[in-house]
Amino acid sequence: MKKYNFLTVILLGITLIGCGDTKKGENSLFNIDDSAFPAHFLPQESISIGILNPNSKEIDSVTYFINDKKVGSTKGSEKFKFDLKDQRLGYQYLKATVYFGSDSSDATKRVELVSNIEPKLLKYKVINTYPHDKKSFTEGLEFHNDTLYESTGQEGASYLRKYDYKTGKIFKQIDLDKKYFGEGITFINGKLFQLTWQNKTGFIYDAKTLKLEKTFAYDKEIEGWGMTNDGKYIYQTDKTEKIWKMDPATQKMIDYINVYSGSSKIKAINELEWINGKIYTNVWFKDAIAVVNPTSGAVEGILNMSDLRKSMPDVTTEDVLNGIAYNPKTKTIFVTGKNWSKMFEITVSE
Repeated sequence: MKKYNFLTVILLGITLIGCGDTKKGENSLFNIDDSAFPAHFLPQESISIGILNPNSKEIDSVTYFINDKKVGSTKGSEKFKFDLKDQRLGYQYLKATVYFGSDSSDATKRVELVSNIEPKLLKYKVINTYPHDKKSFTEGLEFHNDTLYESTGQEGASYLRKYDYKTGKIFKQIDLDKKYFGEGITFINGKLFQLTWQNKTGFIYDAKTLKLEKTFAYDKEIEGWGMTNDGKYIYQTDKTEKIWKMDPATQKMIDYINVYSGSSKIKAINELEWINGKIYTNVWFKDAIAVVNPTSGAVEGILNMSDLRKSMPDVTTEDVLNGIAYNPKTKTIFVTGKNWSKMFEITVSE
């Protein structure tokens, strides 16, 4: 077993997923020839697309699309070769529009592009342990101006809290309307953004006063989970393997990546934190943190945090690891979980 498969087990207890689509297309005139396709493609590879023509039609030309984007054309039934290096990880939807006589017909196929990165097993060291409110169902955790902010979930008990992490002293708390289930938070451009779970609603607060300035609706049919930002864009999760990229000025989704560890997609990624150009993410119901490349979606490192749970006899299996906050002043990471009685300050190394 490859090393990355072992590390992926830490994240998932995975089931490997094949290229999936076994259909021969939408019609019987032409098909994309997948006889030489591997189970998965890698980013350094290219894909050679040929057309099966069982009815021996005289083909004039073929135009090729990947994910609905035109990528080239050929005369007659020549094969078309396409490099995969610039494609996002995940399923690639191939379409060949075949022109013959005065007519045309489409052939389609789905293939899967997986990561060629072998994740590193990272080490961590606990340098401080602090009390954490056992009643806090942690969904979002973030530092702003050296002060810790936390967003919690559960309908009727969700709040946004600003507090002293060393003592637990609460400086300010905003209780959400009882219909909302609070989720991830992030600070950007002098604002604090907060998600809700299944309400498809987000909030924008003034970062200094925590005064609510705006309520916005999600522009995709997704759930709200974790949040972080790179200083320009917001990134958020939705319970799947996707990390969405949002324009904070318009609250519109402009792109997304799919998170893969080797040949396996990592679903249910949750709380996010941007740390030194990478996205650190909790994986729901796993005692692990994945370090993700924000451009490709490839998992580059894994932190096995299971020993933290062992230090808290009052934590159950339902009290999952969730909460990552980077303190740029101390250059340390703070981690906790839903209903955990402790929060841990750690350093990370290879």
